[in-house]
Amino acid sequence: MLGLTTLGIIHTAISLIAIVTGLIALIRDKVISIKNGLGQTYLLTTLITAATGLGIFQHGGFGKPHVLSILTIVALIVGTVAATTNFYGRFSRVTNAIAFTATYLFHLIPGITESLTRLPPGAPIASSADDPFLKPFVGAFVVLFLIVVTLQIRWLRQHPLQPA
Repeated sequence: MLGLTTLGIIHTAISLIAIVTGLIALIRDKVISIKNGLGQTYLLTTLITAATGLGIFQHGGFGKPHVLSILTIVALIVGTVAATTNFYGRFSRVTNAIAFTATYLFHLIPGITESLTRLPPGAPIASSADDPFLKPFVGAFVVLFLIVVTLQIRWLRQHPLQPA
């Protein structure tokens, strides 16, 4: 199927669950939260996506997608520490939001790259992951990430944590 290995198919299916649940969480809750089922589903499927991505070598050896998988795992760890401890002090909520939202960006970049280098079948839009056609998409995703994080920080400041 579109030149995907079995691991690639599993990786893609799980990543689609992550993309949908992450988008719903960001729209509904303004942040991806470790404290609700939607956020937990997103975080688990993102971890699985990053881990399975490390085993995919369709384009040769270790490359940019593998670095992105490692960055995703690091961001998940940072965000989880921020959500479950006071390690980052008063910056914990912001650190958590930025880290988890960054993982969403890390889904979008390889997602658009892989989609446009495989679709439509037989005549893909982009010739490779280095095709200049892809650069505006990556740039747009980074700008979108910065806008979302800015809105999240504003929202977090307006909605302080209530004491339990």
